[in-house]
Amino acid sequence: MAKEVWTSDIQTKEEFQASTPYPIGEPNTGYAKYFIGLSYLAPMEADKGGVVNVTFEPRCRNNWHIHHKAVQVLICIAGRGWYQEWGKTPVELCPGVVIAIPAETKHWHGAARDSWMQHLTYNTHVEDSSSNEWLEPVADDIYDKFK
Repeated sequence: MAKEVWTSDIQTKEEFQASTPYPIGEPNTGYAKYFIGLSYLAPMEADKGGVVNVTFEPRCRNNWHIHHKAVQVLICIAGRGWYQEWGKTPVELCPGVVIAIPAETKHWHGAARDSWMQHLTYNTHVEDSSSNEWLEPVADDIYDKFK
């Protein structure tokens, strides 16, 4: 009798860590309620205005959100994922892709279904009383259309 064997091409957390020079970081517990799936943070002097390294497990994405009075910059450094502005076609994130998200733009970003994804992020053109507004989750029926 033949035995069916299923294997996954999705890297384990350990395999992904071995493939990137950046640390995965610690579980993102402070913002977990704004994410579907697990994400990790590795601040890189963020307390001094430096970048934050965010790692998304496969299928992880943040909710739709808006950065008020600040431009968010994403620099994809490992893996593969998606960025989408409200009402627009999604943009594939892969190493080297840089996205500057204008202030007041409703958007989301996260990993692809079958890949971990890491990006560096920071805010620029920050005005007084800047803030983040967290909105609804990205529904599976929208997310699942992206390969």
